[in-house]
Amino acid sequence: MNYSQFLQMVPEATLVAILVILFFADFALTKSEKKHSVLSCLAMALLLVQLVPCALATPAEVFGGLYVSTAAANAMKLILTGGTLVVAIMAQTWIEHNETARRYEGEFYMLLVSTLLGMYVMTSSGHFLMFFLGLEMASVPMACLVAMDKWKKDSAEAGAKYILTATFSSAIMLYGISFIYGAHGTLYFADVARQLSVTPFTIAGLVFFFAGLGFKLSLVPFHFWTADTYQGAPTTVTAYLSVISKGAAAFALCAILMKVFAPMTRQWEILLYVVIVLTITIGNLFAMRQSELKRFMAFSSISQAGYIMLAVIGNSTMGVASLMFYTLVYVAANLAVFAVISVVEQNNGGTTERSALAGFYKTNPKLSFLMTLALFSLAGIPPFAGMFSKFFVFMAAAQQGSFWAYFVVFVALINTVQSLYYYLLIVKEMYIKDAESPLPTFRSDNATKLALDLCMAGIVLFGVCSCIYEWLNSVSAV
Repeated sequence: MNYSQFLQMVPEATLVAILVILFFADFALTKSEKKHSVLSCLAMALLLVQLVPCALATPAEVFGGLYVSTAAANAMKLILTGGTLVVAIMAQTWIEHNETARRYEGEFYMLLVSTLLGMYVMTSSGHFLMFFLGLEMASVPMACLVAMDKWKKDSAEAGAKYILTATFSSAIMLYGISFIYGAHGTLYFADVARQLSVTPFTIAGLVFFFAGLGFKLSLVPFHFWTADTYQGAPTTVTAYLSVISKGAAAFALCAILMKVFAPMTRQWEILLYVVIVLTITIGNLFAMRQSELKRFMAFSSISQAGYIMLAVIGNSTMGVASLMFYTLVYVAANLAVFAVISVVEQNNGGTTERSALAGFYKTNPKLSFLMTLALFSLAGIPPFAGMFSKFFVFMAAAQQGSFWAYFVVFVALINTVQSLYYYLLIVKEMYIKDAESPLPTFRSDNATKLALDLCMAGIVLFGVCSCIYEWLNSVSAV
């Protein structure tokens, strides 16, 4: 084996180095009084440095095609790393106020980096088993993060539901991969794409593979675990699970459908039409019924997953660029909402009921305003970046040109109006409803302020700076 090939896997190699550094730092600082400040600063600094190899990485194909890094994959890694950095900043408030999290702070950062490494491998896989290994590298540490507050009943339940669902979905995916291998005798993406023919065997493999990944994306009807897991997991982990994990899975599914299953476009487009309509509609309908903020955001994220999948319908370069841009904007807006929810949770006895926000504007006007901007971006209201991200995925889907593609876009547009209603329920709670005992006025810590500033900058600038979408469009064409 030519070990020099590892030098072409720069983002993954540097992330492994970060993982090793965090491990030894946690070991060395075990009895230090300054462990929290040193370890948190080190983790955030290393994730910030990690943006450099992601930005400078060049396309490469090594180990006989097991690892295939493209310009689009490197751009997606940059987005995922940026989102993970914001999550690490957000986590400071939770770690300071939670005894279990403070005790296992080193493990938290290592698990965070481990999941990110798995997502890197997913996005740069050139082989089905390599992709599966990356998926498991991301899923297993994520289950540990979900159950990290293990003395809390809801957290333990959330972790159990997540790991059981992840195991079941992985088994389904492996079953689909076995069909693909039985039909073609290879699992390399390029070889399968060259040999692929539409037979009942390959259709079964496609359906099982799609179903397995549908669990990771919370697409309907594979979404049942989402609300309970989001509610039980620590809020910071929920934020990470809702955007970073979902973005990586969406990009990987998009790449595999467009490249590997390109000869079966007609078959998987029909599958996508049905799943997208169900996902957006059911996600919106159930979001309206939620009074608990984290469950509310769970069904909101289910609906958002449907919008992300719209970009895949067009089967074009614009679709890939739109998916990455939507993920980028979604990271900024969703993390901003969860940052505010986390602050409310810390100052409301650990509960996150929507009723806790009644009269929030009177006591905390700045946080109320930032929450409103983030919700408006998620709803797609101009001039925020969320409006442009939805516009691009609609355009990408409409490029397909068929009646059913236009119908799906029409349903998505109708649901956008519906989503505005339930996002406004939170705005109404903050600005219009009165409370006998509203939350007191409180000051956010510096970490929360920094996370919110970064998210707000993204919500505003990503919609104004057209060069960002143009860059994503250019790398998608490579």
